[in-house]
Amino acid sequence: MKYTKEQLKGLGKSEREKLAAILRNTKATISIAEASDILNLSQTQTAKLLAHFTKKGWLSRIKQGIYISVPLTSPIPDIALEDTLVIAEKLFSPCYIGGWSAAEYWGMTEQIFRTIVVFTKQKPRNRKPIIHGIQYNLHTIRPNLFFGFKNEWRNNIKVKISDPSRTIIDMLANPSLGGGLRPTVDMLQYYFKSEMKDIQTLERYLHIYNNGAIYKRLGFLLEKYFPLEENMIQTCKNNITQGKIKLDPSLDCKKLITKWQLWIPRSWINKK
Repeated sequence: MKYTKEQLKGLGKSEREKLAAILRNTKATISIAEASDILNLSQTQTAKLLAHFTKKGWLSRIKQGIYISVPLTSPIPDIALEDTLVIAEKLFSPCYIGGWSAAEYWGMTEQIFRTIVVFTKQKPRNRKPIIHGIQYNLHTIRPNLFFGFKNEWRNNIKVKISDPSRTIIDMLANPSLGGGLRPTVDMLQYYFKSEMKDIQTLERYLHIYNNGAIYKRLGFLLEKYFPLEENMIQTCKNNITQGKIKLDPSLDCKKLITKWQLWIPRSWINKK
C-alpha cells in the first residue's frame, strides 16, 4: 500500500517522508531490518519508529519485528490481511501453500476454508498461529519432499502453491489437509474428471514421495470411482507396503480391505 505525502496526515514532515520511503521500497510486509536499510538508521532507532507509526495507526504489527501497512479505507488498525498467501510467503519461507488452500486456489473445491495450509521447511513452535484473525496451519516438510509447486505472482511477490497433482498427494498422505475424507475424495474425483489430470506427473510425484499409505488410499479410491484407470491402479498395487493403515486416521475404521491393507469405515463398503 503506497500513500502520497498528502494522505499521510497526522504525521510531521520528517515522519511522512520516512514512512513514504518505507512503503515505497517494501512489498507486503515491513521488517525492522528492511526499514533500517532504507532509512539508514540503526535497528534500535528503526524499531522505535515503526512502533510509533503503529501507535499512530499507519502500520500494524503481525509478528515480532514484522509489520504491514494499514489501508486508508480501514477504520481500525486491527484488520484482516489483504493477501494471506503473500503474508505466508513472507513469514514462513521457504514454504508453499498446500492442502485445501491450494485446492481452493486451483478451483478444485467450492468449499470455503478459513485456515491457510502452509508447508514450510521451518520448525515453528506454534503450528497454528493466528495473525490478524487469519489462522495458519503449518506443517514442517523435509527438504527432499519440497517439490511439486508452481510460482504464482501476487502483488508482485512470488508465492509457491502446490500444483494440482501435488495437492492431491498431500491430501492423500493426510486427509485432514483436505478437510477430511469426504472433501478429499470429492477433490480427487474433480482432479480425475478435469483437465488438471496428469497421470505422468502424478506417478512421478508418487515415486519421489515413496509413501505406502498414499498408494493404498489412492489405489482403493481409484478402483472404487475410476476403475478404468487400470495402469494407475496397477502402479498402486505394485507399491503396496507391509502394515495396515486407515483410509482416514480420524474415523472409526473397522472393515479391512485386505487387497489394499486398508481399514475403512463400514459405511464405505458400498459407498458410491
